Amino acid sequence: MTLQRPNANEATLTSNRSRDVAPVSGICTRCQDGCRGNCEIFKASFRGREVIYPIPFGTITAGADKDYPVDYSHLNILGYALGAKGLPEGVEPGPDNTLFPMVNTETEYGAKEKVKLKVPVFTGALGSTEIARRNWEHFAVGAAISGISLVCGENVCGIDPKAEFRDGKVVESPEMRRRVETYREWHEGYGDIIVQLNVEDTRFGVAEYVIDKLGVETIELKWGQGAKAIGGEIKVDSLERALELQRRGYLVTPDPSLEANQAAFRDGALKHFERHSRLGFIDRQSFMNEVERLRKLGARRVTLKTGAYPMRELAMALRWASDAELDLVTIDGAPGGTGMSPWRMMVEWGIPTFYLQCMAYELAERLKEKGKFVPDLAMAGGFSTEDHIFKVLALGAPYFKAVCMGRALMIPGFVGKNIGRWIEENDLPKTVSQFGDTVEEIFVSYEELIAKYGKETVKKMPLGAIGIYTFVDKLKVGLQQLMAGSRNFKISTISRKDLVALTEEAAKVSGIPFVTEAYREEAYRIIDEN
Repeated sequence: MTLQRPNANEATLTSNRSRDVAPVSGICTRCQDGCRGNCEIFKASFRGREVIYPIPFGTITAGADKDYPVDYSHLNILGYALGAKGLPEGVEPGPDNTLFPMVNTETEYGAKEKVKLKVPVFTGALGSTEIARRNWEHFAVGAAISGISLVCGENVCGIDPKAEFRDGKVVESPEMRRRVETYREWHEGYGDIIVQLNVEDTRFGVAEYVIDKLGVETIELKWGQGAKAIGGEIKVDSLERALELQRRGYLVTPDPSLEANQAAFRDGALKHFERHSRLGFIDRQSFMNEVERLRKLGARRVTLKTGAYPMRELAMALRWASDAELDLVTIDGAPGGTGMSPWRMMVEWGIPTFYLQCMAYELAERLKEKGKFVPDLAMAGGFSTEDHIFKVLALGAPYFKAVCMGRALMIPGFVGKNIGRWIEENDLPKTVSQFGDTVEEIFVSYEELIAKYGKETVKKMPLGAIGIYTFVDKLKVGLQQLMAGSRNFKISTISRKDLVALTEEAAKVSGIPFVTEAYREEAYRIIDEN
């Protein structure tokens, strides 16, 4: 494992003065009275709880940087010199029938009413954070035209300043309506918009509202995520807003109703209040009742998002999802990335993604052996490239259908949006201007979109959406190449036999054969033939 510095990180804008640091505490080996900073202890001495979180809130996402003993880089993808799986019926394998663009990357998930994806990825939950709200058009349109699902995360109705409540239930939320309708406007039959529920959302009647008023078809129950073991959090920079959210029933800290905290806010010492969600508590009967309630409300699909919990909670998620015949279970591993989570929690809690998927595969196999329904599964937790997609699908075959990408699908939205702003300001950085100074020159997919939608329609697309479309296309083409090399011409033929473990520890954790053991028996038979 690489050296971690628990007392300094760019995420919290802290750093050690000394080049030598005690590895456990993160304190400089020579801590000097009179030091002018800026380690975490130094900064927390006058900013206190602010230093818990990555900053600045609302303009960044943060991803934990802990390096675990085993991860997906400890697997390699196998390529073969013969054969082809998954070719269309009647097509014989041969050099002219196995060109990589012929690979079909479409997949689907769902117990009965399937959702098709053009590429086996979908977004992480984009909820009540400011960065999700400000960039929603880019994310939603980008997901829709890319043919992937979009998850609208927790607390959107609850923090909507214009939301209307009656008897504690939401009856109108302009922000939620905007989010659903933006995706639907550009939706083309692939993917779906999924609305997530946490404890507060359930109390506010969000499912009733989005199903009845907005026509949402898929509801996701949320148990947790890979970035944190507590509920969703945002910062609030208005005392009035903090008091309003407190009145709606949220935990707001420091308590905005206390005069001392109000005075600190007026003085300028207290910059933000924090809005927190409650911890969820699960039991089987309540879970089954909630799934049934959502179906009676009209949800055509019910899914579950669970976090980096130990094997006991993972088993509950899979067994209860099996009993309820859920449409998808997304399992989010540590260390996670987010708009706002406690930094040390993000780095130090939970089961890392690789280990978590191996555990999930083992439990799914056990369900199958017992004749139980195995729900479709997806993995989240630090993925960004096409080889990640292949390895997840192969390691978890045949149960894992897709990869959930959080920050990796947000970044193209930021990039596209900012390119538009830089063009307007005549301030393109060299990283972009080397390709041109117009959108037609810069975005390699621009003319492709014009050919499909027409020039006037493409002009209406947010440039962040075009960034997401272009990035997803890169994932698709890269995945096609990896699949063609492993002789898989559709997603469903990818298997665990397409991987080898590069370390004995990875082999032990995953059950994937060590690199020198893969296909050993077949090799011996070839050598031993008479």
